[in-house]
Amino acid sequence: MTAKTLMIMGTHSNAGKSILVTALCRIFAQEGYRVAPFKAQNMALNAGVTPEGHEIGRATMAQAEAAGLPAHVDMNPVLLKPEDNQRSQVVLNGRHHTHLEAANWLSLKSTLWPHVTAALERLRARTDLVIIEGAGSPAEINLKEGDIVNMRVARHARSPVVLVGDIDRGGVFAALVGTMVLLEPEERALVKGFVINKFRGDVSLLGDGLALLQERAFNTPTLGVIPFLPGIGVAEEDSVALEEAGKWGSEEARRWEAVDIAVIRLPRISNFDDFDPLAAEPGVRVRFVERLDDLGQPAAVILPGSKMTLADLAWLRRTGLAEQIVALAQEGTAVVGICGGYQMLGQSLLDPDGVEAEPGAAAAGLGLLPVETVFAGDKRTVQVQATLQAETGPLAALRGAPIRGYEIHMGRSRLLDPAVPCLSHIGPPDNRHADGALAAGGCVWGTYLHGLFDNDALRHAWLASLGWQGRGQPFDRHLAYNRLADHVRAHLDIEALRQIIWGKDEG
Repeated sequence: MTAKTLMIMGTHSNAGKSILVTALCRIFAQEGYRVAPFKAQNMALNAGVTPEGHEIGRATMAQAEAAGLPAHVDMNPVLLKPEDNQRSQVVLNGRHHTHLEAANWLSLKSTLWPHVTAALERLRARTDLVIIEGAGSPAEINLKEGDIVNMRVARHARSPVVLVGDIDRGGVFAALVGTMVLLEPEERALVKGFVINKFRGDVSLLGDGLALLQERAFNTPTLGVIPFLPGIGVAEEDSVALEEAGKWGSEEARRWEAVDIAVIRLPRISNFDDFDPLAAEPGVRVRFVERLDDLGQPAAVILPGSKMTLADLAWLRRTGLAEQIVALAQEGTAVVGICGGYQMLGQSLLDPDGVEAEPGAAAAGLGLLPVETVFAGDKRTVQVQATLQAETGPLAALRGAPIRGYEIHMGRSRLLDPAVPCLSHIGPPDNRHADGALAAGGCVWGTYLHGLFDNDALRHAWLASLGWQGRGQPFDRHLAYNRLADHVRAHLDIEALRQIIWGKDEG
């Protein structure tokens, strides 16, 4: 039997679609359904790797995890990774497909649509329920021609739609009504309810607003008003989420002196949820910094992943942050690089084939690690098991300890003598290799592994070396999924959703 569907759309980007889909995947999984997420086209630099080695959006991976299923490429067949304002890398069915200029997007969409429908039908054939996520807004009338992610998907699947509006931004009633007005009648008929998201304050303040909304919006009811939930702890799709308070460490950390960790907010930052486990620890404050004046004297600096390492390295120099990071490292401040950040900490970065820039482009790194990186045309996407190899520094006590993570990168880095690798990969004999590097007695280190700080022993040992005196609690994303599901269930009419999905006889 083909799975039922429910589609979640928003009045705009960052209305809370991804988080609501995550919550619903958890809720219906808890009720015993085999439920899966689906997003036809994702535009994000936050990406992850499935067990088969396919690249999909991190938010979709989190939704699959919340649903209790292994992430699969059918859940996100098209991934766009912006490289600048006019150009994106296209990942199709989990593999690098092409590079795309914005002006050519419409012509490519027609070739992508069959892949979208095929992936959705395969997913529906092996599940009970698919929660489909839209992108941006279905009312972006300039983009409706050739749509492959919003109402075209809903019409193809004959899926009921719930429209989410973010009241925290203001204008939520106008956004919901305006969206309905701009939809075609047959599209409007698919919208079965609204959700008002990120509400702060007393719901009674809405007065008769919900009744007036239903009256003005073609008799569409509001199914719930969901209060703002700080520190959600769930992977987000878009770096705009860094603006929200939950990404800056726990409330407890802001109330008293905490270990201060500065993550450099690169213009093309990727996989920023790498640092959720740090921010979740009591007594740890994680700040995303993009101005030299805001860097200060942190206990540690982290250079995160980047979609365009050479361009972000040039930005780092223009802002003065590069020089200051080197100065802090020389003073003994801990400095860590993940993926693109690891490449930046090296001696040199070379792009002979023009993978990221013009062919033959080269740049000097920050010179803090004995590493040379050459960008290659093939992308490495793999889940990794490894062991720590540190002989000195804060991670030395964990030498030989198992580590899990994943890699997504184009470059290949070579250790220069003398060099000590950070990790040794576990795998088939023909695929075992060293990864990363350490310097400055282990205070400066880098690795290609995303998800590094999800490893409890490593995270706690490193934080302790910074003066942290926390209790060392395990980080469990499933606790975050349960908390989110409980929150949404308490404020959303789940019974009405069941009737929308299955009809009045279900449940």
